Amino acid sequence: MTCKLSLVTLPDAARTAAIPSYDRASLKAGIVHFGVGNFHRAHQAIYLDDLFNAGTDHDWAIVGAGVLPSDAAMREKLAGQDFLTTVVEQDNNRTAARVTAPMIDILPVGDAAAIIARLADPEIRIVSLTITEGGYFIDASGTFNPAHPDIAADGNNPDAPKTVFGLIVAGLKARREKGIGAFTVMSCDNIPHNGIVTANAVVGTAALSDPAFADWIRTNVAFPNAMVDRITPATGQREIDFLRDNFDIEDNWPVYCEEFKQWVLEDKFTAGRPALEKVGVTFVPDVTPYEHMKIRILNGGHAAIAYPAALMDIHFVHDSMEDPLIRAFLAKLEKDEIIPIVPPVPNTSLADYFALIEHRLLNPKIADTIPRLAQDGSNRQPKFILPSTLDNLRQGRDVVGLALVSALWCRYFAGKTDSGKAIVFNDASAERLHAAALKAKDDPAAFLVFDDIFGEVAKSELFRRRFAHALKTLWEKGTRETLQLYLDGKLAV
Repeated sequence: MTCKLSLVTLPDAARTAAIPSYDRASLKAGIVHFGVGNFHRAHQAIYLDDLFNAGTDHDWAIVGAGVLPSDAAMREKLAGQDFLTTVVEQDNNRTAARVTAPMIDILPVGDAAAIIARLADPEIRIVSLTITEGGYFIDASGTFNPAHPDIAADGNNPDAPKTVFGLIVAGLKARREKGIGAFTVMSCDNIPHNGIVTANAVVGTAALSDPAFADWIRTNVAFPNAMVDRITPATGQREIDFLRDNFDIEDNWPVYCEEFKQWVLEDKFTAGRPALEKVGVTFVPDVTPYEHMKIRILNGGHAAIAYPAALMDIHFVHDSMEDPLIRAFLAKLEKDEIIPIVPPVPNTSLADYFALIEHRLLNPKIADTIPRLAQDGSNRQPKFILPSTLDNLRQGRDVVGLALVSALWCRYFAGKTDSGKAIVFNDASAERLHAAALKAKDDPAAFLVFDDIFGEVAKSELFRRRFAHALKTLWEKGTRETLQLYLDGKLAV
């Protein structure tokens, strides 16, 4: 018999899934989290669920918050099931479901006053974020842009902010006015030095209306850097139906993920933290080596395979990795141009780390999709691919493979696969990228004009030459033959 997920039906869900051993009523809020999406519910919320199941730290429950229409939709779906989430963990030989309950509320989206009031609550000691790579208002170099219209609007009207950073500033100001200490602001997004990036965004937003308060934030608020990792595909009707048909649970928005997860975090907190080291979080003085490893090898790998697979009409990530050309392309790219410029990581073999990534990407049960990896490239390429390109260029190394990745991205934005199928873009900059990609067929430099994406890389004569030749080859010979030429060492001119 199928049960519709709620606190009342938890005993019924226990027939097929693990359920919390703690009483949800015993939890007290300690964290406000902006961006309640799949990754958050499969990562940070899982660690907290593990901690609460261990019988400790029940005063660190999550209150969700958000500013986007998608946040409102998520609130509606989760409120209908008492903010519970079913997480389905899948490996090649195992599929298991668990119901998690560390979230106790989601604040009304668009109600700035309610969000600020909660941020000013002394119970809240951490504000965390998963707002995607594109949510931090930064350019290709990682520099915060205070002139962005949304940020400028919050600067002009700081008492009624509409961005995450404007709300955080208002919450901190309300706390200071009430004599309440500051909270920690903790990013859980895939951005190099995400704590520093977040600090610059919060301080930069505050400086628009109150420079002295911006200085106070810089002095009194902790922004720990973090590396987070778990492959978490998007949820669709397929996943909802699978849970119902195989586990007899009706969940409005379940989460599917791989078994592997990792969280490396600086132990730098303003007002305490949960004892996450008890459930597998690694606390270190400096996250930089770990984030370089993950962002460049895993996220860079994702970005590298997305566009050749899309151009070859491959839908699932595991299918792309089962294609000998794409798998060999990724292996050569990582070995020749990505792993050599990743700094050493304590007690870690980078070759072994990449072997683990290959295993993870080959997992067919995750059913991660190429369209998910290909989306938002205007934000992902400058963070996952182009930093490796720039480091190679600065070290006098060649960039045949990385220039090919950029050329594949350009070819993708021309709008049709090699077989002639139309490509559906999912990128805030899709219009300008599409127009530039069409021009680049005859003039490759037309795609390299975006300083906010390519930055210093586009100024390199070597990169421009490698990019132009790779793009020309893609148009003349197609993706498969171009990949083969790269593997044979015949793409460089």
